[in-house]
Amino acid sequence: MTTAEDIIEGGAHARLRPAGGSVLKPAQQPAGPFEVTANKPTMRDALVTGLLVIYPAFAAVAAIIAGLVLAGASSV
Repeated sequence: MTTAEDIIEGGAHARLRPAGGSVLKPAQQPAGPFEVTANKPTMRDALVTGLLVIYPAFAAVAAIIAGLVLAGASSV
């Protein structure tokens, strides 16, 4: 087992690459869980995208209206 004293005294040599040595190769697969496909968008894709955009807008409006009603500002 290598001890700290061996390292300090130079008994164990570090296995380092030279500065100009081998460059890391790029990954052979794309990063992330997504696959690149050439499929045309379907009606299902459009519906899901629409819901992801529309639902938060309706939820925000409903939260504002509920807050106004609960605060008693509906008569203003």
